[in-house]
Formats: sequence, structure tokens, C-alpha cells
Amino acid sequence: MEDQATKLRKLIEDKAGQSHGWIEGSSSSDSKAAPEDRKTRVIAITSGKGGVGKTNLTVNLAIALGMEGKRVLVIDADLGMANVDVVLGSLSKHHLLNLLDEDVELSDVLIHGPYGVNYISGGSGIEKAQEFTMAERQRLMQKLSGCGQLADIILVDTGAGLGKNVMDFILAADEVLLVTTPEPTALTDAYAVMKAYSMYASNKNIRLVVNRVYDEGESRDVVAKLQKTSQKFLNMPIECAGYIYEDRNVMGSVRKQKPFLAAKPDTLASKCVRAMANTIIYGGNMTVKQGWKGFLRQIFNFSRK
Repeated sequence: MEDQATKLRKLIEDKAGQSHGWIEGSSSSDSKAAPEDRKTRVIAITSGKGGVGKTNLTVNLAIALGMEGKRVLVIDADLGMANVDVVLGSLSKHHLLNLLDEDVELSDVLIHGPYGVNYISGGSGIEKAQEFTMAERQRLMQKLSGCGQLADIILVDTGAGLGKNVMDFILAADEVLLVTTPEPTALTDAYAVMKAYSMYASNKNIRLVVNRVYDEGESRDVVAKLQKTSQKFLNMPIECAGYIYEDRNVMGSVRKQKPFLAAKPDTLASKCVRAMANTIIYGGNMTVKQGWKGFLRQIFNFSRK
């Protein structure tokens, strides 16, 4: 039986060998090659405050989902911050808003990063999206629509907090993972996100991820506290997608700009993320309400004032 390190190496080698095939048909002219209702899952990963490990989780979760045979694309939507680049130790030549240029296609901004992680960097300036003309919005939507044919799961790494851009992303996504830690300030800010989400989301599908716990009991206590508060004051049930143990190997990997699932595939944090990936793929009632194109329509129409 293959160990996780062997499985990971094979995944990375396969991704590297298929990188050109992965973007085949990614131009806007090919966006109709697959049916509109393709079951691509759009999962926004967010947090109430910075520093809780949101982007680190996003990148490692992408690797874990890839290990399970899923085609994954990460959209770095932490506006003006190239956090995915930092975690991977890579450098993006193009970013999302380069798609506004007529001679730039989706294949030009798709980055085939290390460890099999495919992503699009948000770069800077996307916060001006509300000022785009209708023609500019349509151009972005048309070019980005090809992502729906390229991935089974799209992970949208949002910024932290309750800014309008962050809320636009999490309200447009089919599913939301809310990352918190056991610290009181993190829990308070996580609840603030839950409250806003409960007010504005038409179809509520949000789950908790508790990072940096010392044992499973601590995770259960955190989840129970937020569940009780959410049910009492928001009338919104909320489940837990998983937890990640405090692991010194995580910080070491961050310093080396290498995802811990690649650097230490058998460490505690890696085992937790792999378990979470299995939960996301196989557990619960995972339904797609609108898919990638529906996500784009909400983002670029900015229907929420």
C-alpha cells in the first residue's frame, strides 16, 4: 500500500506532466465546450480576522483534494495580497485583472504552481471592480467562465473580515468554510461573519474549520459554543468541516514557503487536512446551487448594495 508521501509525489509528477493539457480549452472562445450546468463546486474559504491560517489551509486543502483525484483551482481573492504566492514560494507574472486586456486570455493568468496547485493570483486593484464598465465586467466574466470546465472544485481564498468585497465572494459561493482558532478574539470575529452571512445569504451553506487546537475536545468545545450561539441568536444551524491540530511543522513550512502537506505529509496537521478533504468530497449533503458561472454573475453584477 502506498504511503502518503509516495502518493503526493506521484500527484505532483502527474500534474507537471499534464500542465498543458489542464489549460486546454481555457480560452473564452472555448468556454461553451462543456455544458453550462457542469457540477463544479465553488467553495469560499474565509475568516473573521487575519492570522488564523486561512490561506495556508486553502493551499494545503487544494493539494489534499488533488490527492483524491479532484481537479482543483485556487482563486486568490485576498485583494491586493499575493498570499497564495507566498505560501507556495512562487511568483505570478499575471493576475486576475490582466484579463481586462484584450490580448490576455485565461490560459495566460492560470498558474501551474508547485506541488500540483493550479491558481489565479488576485493581484492588486480588484477592489475597484465596482467601478468597472459593463463591457469590462462582461469581458472578465466571459474569460473566467472557462474555469468551470477546468476544475471539479474551485477554492476561493477571500480576505478576512466583513469588507464588502469579502461578503460579495462568500455570498456568491455555493459553500463557505469559516476558519477560526480557539482564541476569544477569533471566535468573536467568526461570529460577526456568521451574523452577516445569516442576514444576507439566500441559501445558507457554511461550515466551521477550527485551526490550531491542542486536542479534539477543544475543537468540540469551540464548535459547540458557536453552534449554540448561532442557533440562539441567528436561528442558523452550522456544522463543522474539521479541525487542525497545533503543529510546529506548520510554522516551519511557512518559513520555508512550502506547504506542510508537501513538506511533512505524515505530520498531524497534514492528516487533519486530508481528513477534511475526504469530508468535503464524501461527507454530508453537498449540493451545487449555481456553480462557477452563477458565482461570476453575482460578483460582477454586484446586486448587493
